[in-house]
Amino acid sequence: MDYSEVIEFVKKTASENSGKDSYPFRNSYDHTMRVYRWAIRLQAKLGGDLDVIVLAALLHDVGWEEGRPHNEVSAEIAVEYLDSIGVDPEMIVKVGEIIMVHEDKETDKDLSLECRIVMDADLLDEVGAVGIMSDCMAAGLEDQASYKRTYYRIKEYYRNNKPKISWCKTDTGRNEFVKRLQLVEGYIYQLERELF
Repeated sequence: MDYSEVIEFVKKTASENSGKDSYPFRNSYDHTMRVYRWAIRLQAKLGGDLDVIVLAALLHDVGWEEGRPHNEVSAEIAVEYLDSIGVDPEMIVKVGEIIMVHEDKETDKDLSLECRIVMDADLLDEVGAVGIMSDCMAAGLEDQASYKRTYYRIKEYYRNNKPKISWCKTDTGRNEFVKRLQLVEGYIYQLERELF
């Protein structure tokens, strides 16, 4: 399947219909593309239906509407869009189901491999080098920005994300999450040596 048309749809839709983020450097499309790349990497190691995984990863955050859960809105938009381009109805159902459940990170339901991969890919975007960069950029926008304030922000980010390892749905995702936590730990350690 050629995903370029879907990527263009996501790009267009995200610019018209995405959640409001408090930081100008963050946007739904960039997040989606990182999740898409993680989903492909995980699928290469774990298997599963690549088309279902990629479509769900690309469309998982495509919809935002005030007062409604974004996974519900995204699933509706995804199902309608995939139907309009002639995707197999069984595949549409699988993609819609993944999008509906992807936000429920603490679920203990019996999930398909494809769903677990997309959920892990989404989770992996929240931790690691991109998270450090995000914290640095956000701290730079604050009043009285400083290296030490940024250090404390990164440390808090680490503290908040460390327990999320329990949300990983695959061993491969968990192993990658651990590597990314170790990167953040190393960065914090080095910052402490240089700042204090």
